[in-house]
Amino acid sequence: MIGISIATKWEYEATLKYFGIRDNERFGYPYGEYFMRTMNDTELVFYSTGVRKVNGVGGNQYMISKFNLTKVIVAGTCAGINDQFRNVDIFVPDRAVQYDCTVKEIEPLIKQSFIVHIDLSKYGDDFHKGTIGTADKAVVMWNDYLELKKNEITIADTEAAAIAYICKKNDVECIIIKGISDFPTDERNANKFESNIEQMNVYLENTPKVMNKIFGEYLNRFI
Repeated sequence: MIGISIATKWEYEATLKYFGIRDNERFGYPYGEYFMRTMNDTELVFYSTGVRKVNGVGGNQYMISKFNLTKVIVAGTCAGINDQFRNVDIFVPDRAVQYDCTVKEIEPLIKQSFIVHIDLSKYGDDFHKGTIGTADKAVVMWNDYLELKKNEITIADTEAAAIAYICKKNDVECIIIKGISDFPTDERNANKFESNIEQMNVYLENTPKVMNKIFGEYLNRFI
């Protein structure tokens, strides 16, 4: 069985709508809820985990153990860091890093022990790859954006690299499929609160677009 891991409530609501899930098809578990589907004769379990690394790791470890998953696909939104790309562009990263695991004032931002390399060779190469950076905070401050850009992070979120890390510990394949929902805005010469609200509104507008694109154009080839 393959698990489809989804973090935020907005991503999960878009997933429920896309697949036309009825109330009696939804089941609760300690980190959220899940439902089942079959695609290409493969059983899939879609589940919400909640946001940030502890929920992402906890929810996925629970599902790996409960359903004996052979693969986890992390599907959802991300912040864009590399400005060569645009909102709703989809990525399947070949490198996942946790960048909040060091004392950055005296250590490298990213340690080798918190890097997961993802082998995508059997899936072709006609999609955007790159590095996804994960931390326990969203990228909303301009200084954080500049730091990630300096370290050649392509996209960023708050769960995926930690999930890839725990999948590696369980010897379970992990594929990350993420779409850019928003880019950080430069709040230095503006009202920080208004700037963050603007970014959140863009996120909410683009989240269903990202999820529909992932499920309609990408999921099938990676299951």
